Amino acid sequence: MSATKVEIRSGAYYDSVVLMQLQASLLGLSGVVDAGVVMGTAANKDLLEQSGLLPADAEVAKADDLVIVVKAEDDAGATSALDQVDELLTRRRSATEQEYLPQSVEAAAQMLPDARWALVSAPGRYAAGVARDALRAGKNVFLYSDNVSLDDEIALKKSAAEKGLLVIGPDCGTAIVNGVGLGFANRVRRGPIGLVAASGTGLQAVTTRIHRLGSGITHALGTGGRDLAESVGAVTARQGLDLLSRDAETQVIVLISKPPAPKVAHNLLRVARAVGKPVVVDFVGYAPPASQQGNIHFATTFDQAAKLAAELTSSASDEGPAADLDADRFAAGQRYLRGLFSGGTLAYEALLVLQEYVPAVYSNVPLDKDYRLEDPLVSQAHTVVDLGEDAFTVGRLHPMMDNELRIRRLRQEAADPEVAVILLDIVLGYGAHPDPAGELGPAIAEVRAQAEGAGRRLEVVAVVVGTDEDPQDFESQVEQLEAAGAHVETSNEAAARYAGRLVRARNTPSGLPPVDLAVLHDPLTAINVGLETFTESLRAQGAQVVQVDWKPPAGGNEQLMAILERMKS
Repeated sequence: MSATKVEIRSGAYYDSVVLMQLQASLLGLSGVVDAGVVMGTAANKDLLEQSGLLPADAEVAKADDLVIVVKAEDDAGATSALDQVDELLTRRRSATEQEYLPQSVEAAAQMLPDARWALVSAPGRYAAGVARDALRAGKNVFLYSDNVSLDDEIALKKSAAEKGLLVIGPDCGTAIVNGVGLGFANRVRRGPIGLVAASGTGLQAVTTRIHRLGSGITHALGTGGRDLAESVGAVTARQGLDLLSRDAETQVIVLISKPPAPKVAHNLLRVARAVGKPVVVDFVGYAPPASQQGNIHFATTFDQAAKLAAELTSSASDEGPAADLDADRFAAGQRYLRGLFSGGTLAYEALLVLQEYVPAVYSNVPLDKDYRLEDPLVSQAHTVVDLGEDAFTVGRLHPMMDNELRIRRLRQEAADPEVAVILLDIVLGYGAHPDPAGELGPAIAEVRAQAEGAGRRLEVVAVVVGTDEDPQDFESQVEQLEAAGAHVETSNEAAARYAGRLVRARNTPSGLPPVDLAVLHDPLTAINVGLETFTESLRAQGAQVVQVDWKPPAGGNEQLMAILERMKS
């Protein structure tokens, strides 16, 4: 007659791979009919019950208890199997357990101070605490663990972003960083395509398809499935787009997700437009526009996304880094653009162009109502103002005839220490001011000199709209503006793009603090907390890694855990 016996070990922790191996070893013993080795969560006990492996004395097990159940042909066989558990666990220990293993992230960071990553696959209820420890130690986090609360995810990503760090996950199964696969990544060749994906299997499907098409991957960054929820706000996706936009080796970016929240999709596409590279977007189940939008190319399947990305690499050509524009000469705090237009349609076109360089531009005539200026007299962040609107022309001449208002606003914007670029239009012709550059030129020279005296560089970009037959003398207007130090264009689009390139170099498309590009380019070094198979796979790929001998803090006591966490913060 068969017999079922159980052993409950309180406070014992083994990763799920070790438990799987122990269960397989027990099943291999003579006389054993069935076995179950799980942590004592409610869901796991339900599964044991469905398998006929939940005797009454196992029902009292708590979530932190290790439950070992053996069903054997007789009572002696079940007893013998349980007696061999410790020996089987010892036999199954990986090579990492033969080394000295630190017992905390902090100790591991001292052993491997150059580690930029911490891989966390501890059980969900503890994973957020481990991730917080990693962020305190200045590590980017690959958070494989599931069952992490939404509140913890939001808090972790906010904290990471403030520190210029990444939290990839939670529930993130895969990523590729500098040729090294994290989690369940495939082996793919290096190449010019980078990915940001809120779908782990989607990332694998596209990267492997790109490989089979003969192209390759620079980096593939997972985000976790909830990253594009409205409550999370695509923090990791925005950081990933920003990193790949600054990565010189990445020519084309692929953005993958299950259907994002509509507001998040809208905002994320704004960021994608500003990265300065072709972006292939596959929001699975999302109805894309009928045609390409600027640098954004829409796909409806993973295969189509991979094919589009591979095709675009042969024709991808960014306008080039802003280094050739000497953008580094700006002071550290200078980052914003201010546009002061007399022509309403010119202002509108500038707004359309600039959305390819920065995610948001405020205006009194905005493309998106969310970016309408609260007060047209006061700029905020990047701003383009149509000074020909009614609010400015009541009781005064139109700015094409009277420069006084624009000169006042020019001085106001130039005095802002965060302003780097001012964009102007000068419209010539009959009825317009007889010599606009004669008044604007001295004002431009004045504000540039004042900025220089304050240790700042102020770039003034002007578009002159006119012909050599206009009464203002087109060449003379250009010469006066250039003599004042302005960069002059005769195309409104060219002027807006030049200004856009300058400010793009001073801003992250994500609107978040930049993550150091070294996280992608340095040889991958990591601290692993949880599944030892991740340590083994990293070492197999040539990465340096330290395995942490992790155990639940305070024996899993939630009150003590909360006290310990408060002491750390």
